[in-house]
Amino acid sequence: MKYVRKLPDADEIIQQYPLDNVQKKNRKQRIDEIEKILSGRSDKKIICIGPCSADREDAVVEYVLKLAKIQEELKDKFFLVPRVYTSKPRTNGTGYKGLLHRPAVYSGHDDIFSGVIAMRKMQLHVIQQTGMFCADEMLYPEAMYYILDLLAYVAIGARSVENQQHRLTASGLEIPVGMKNPTSGDLEVLLNSIIGAQYPQSLLYRGWEVQTEGNLYAHAILRGYTDLSGKIHPNYHYEALCDFHDLYQKKNLKNMAVLIDCSHCNSRKHYDEQERIAKEITVLCKENKDLNRFVKGLLIESYLKDGAQMIGENIYGKSITDPCLGWNRTERLLKELADLC
Repeated sequence: MKYVRKLPDADEIIQQYPLDNVQKKNRKQRIDEIEKILSGRSDKKIICIGPCSADREDAVVEYVLKLAKIQEELKDKFFLVPRVYTSKPRTNGTGYKGLLHRPAVYSGHDDIFSGVIAMRKMQLHVIQQTGMFCADEMLYPEAMYYILDLLAYVAIGARSVENQQHRLTASGLEIPVGMKNPTSGDLEVLLNSIIGAQYPQSLLYRGWEVQTEGNLYAHAILRGYTDLSGKIHPNYHYEALCDFHDLYQKKNLKNMAVLIDCSHCNSRKHYDEQERIAKEITVLCKENKDLNRFVKGLLIESYLKDGAQMIGENIYGKSITDPCLGWNRTERLLKELADLC
């Protein structure tokens, strides 16, 4: 292990690229809205939607501007949370590891020093140009401090949810945290992660011994799983949701809630299946009051163009990680879901 260089001080970066007072107020309002949905004080559904990995800033801002426009149209039924994942890598961990690692996306070279600045600038510019506050995935707990004050929602991925540092860090975040089931599909592991996040903790963070108050809005995300033989299984169907509801209820957790990830193993990694899954969940919620109270929304992978580009391509608005629904299909889907509610 070679120490390359010390990263910029997070507090200095925050002061250099700050939120103004109006933006801080607006952020609090958006967080309050998400908490109302998760706690059952609002009947709206959360839709966390956006590209698999946020790559170039101009394309991400254009995408979120489109979301902001349709949010106004659908505001009585949905609360849209743009997905701006600044650390999302390709699954095997080689090559592109997200904007944090490679702010010059197509350069072929990692530069984490510039990446921590780029991820903050991207989140801030989205806020400034669209008025929306976004979700990011906590790949690196220590990197969250650079952007945490800009976010409205945090997700913890299937490969991180069993990690002690992620669980304990989640307990100290002042925004809702969605925790995915692990790739094995073990729901006891998922619920233990939520317990860890909801309870007060002490942990090592940024060189300090810190204490947390617990995050009562930590909740579940179901994304499907892969069994020991490598076969992919969904876990969003009626029977799976009923079983999970009963298991969840036994844990006596606060603000019992689940979001359904329409991508990943639930779609068997076929991105266009997200449309069918989202509609199926919406109809199921409409027909079953208990599940409607339990299922608080959806996660959808979407960008400006359908699919994903190959390594070595440079296509504006097309995912460089997992395939996504393009904007035309996304807009149509959101309107169809509103009609189904």
